Amino acid sequence: MIKTAETYHVSVLLNESVGGLDIQPGGIYVDVTFGGGGHSREILRRLGPDGHLYGFDQDADAEQNLAGTDSRFTFVRSNFRYLKQWMRYYGVDQIDGLLADLGVSSHHFDDAGRGFSFRYDSPLDMRMNARAGRTAADVVNEASEQQLADIFYLYGELKQARRVASAIVKARAARPIATTAQLLEATDAIFAREREKKEVTKMFQALRIEVNHEMEALREMLAASCQLLRPGGRLSVITYHSLEDRIVKNVMRAGNAEGKVEQDFYGRLKSPLHLINNRVITPSAEELEANPRSRSAKLRIAEKQADD
Repeated sequence: MIKTAETYHVSVLLNESVGGLDIQPGGIYVDVTFGGGGHSREILRRLGPDGHLYGFDQDADAEQNLAGTDSRFTFVRSNFRYLKQWMRYYGVDQIDGLLADLGVSSHHFDDAGRGFSFRYDSPLDMRMNARAGRTAADVVNEASEQQLADIFYLYGELKQARRVASAIVKARAARPIATTAQLLEATDAIFAREREKKEVTKMFQALRIEVNHEMEALREMLAASCQLLRPGGRLSVITYHSLEDRIVKNVMRAGNAEGKVEQDFYGRLKSPLHLINNRVITPSAEELEANPRSRSAKLRIAEKQADD
């Protein structure tokens, strides 16, 4: 079955995020998180005949969402961290806007064979690009106890990161941890019953981020965006957890992922971007009712400033 935007992933903050791009009919735009194609279809709907859209996704399943052909659209099967290289490949020096929806597609959580969700007993994989890289099983079986603790603390913000890491190391000494069920069994005694689901979600999130190098990729993509956007071009980014939101906020405010503020001779903030929405945009009550998974979504929009 060919998946559509509706079956693959419900687009979050669709009108707000695409509207924030201030689409110019003849502009060049990039959707670095193509997924189900919902945001891309809306961008194409607003583009004129001379405009163009590049859609990035490293997941092979996403290519199934290409319904029909549109000469104004180019699909790039790659991690968005290589944005600058691919734009150079296509001869694009500047873009008018970029959209990123950093949420994991519903499709991934609903795919019982990928290991993204603890709802299913499946191989502990979690790779967005199933063709390469270490799996989550590789991480939990090969990383040291200290490395695991760091992963769970930094990427999952788990207060019990050291206990979780210790439990995993103890369990894998008896047998390798190869499935989601075995990981849950190894850590079952750590989480209090009433908080179990929330804490386990954080553990799975941390492993997914580590496996896919998500924070590094995000930093590289945002840095490339600052360079590629033409003056007046827009950056529209939807985040879902504090780690990625902090990076996005720092880049939009200060021009770098660390949030290091630079000032000119007159004490004015030096940054390539200017925030369009000073207050973060969140889903409406109607959207939350239709799509509960959007409850943690935050939209930030910035505009590229002209060089002095």
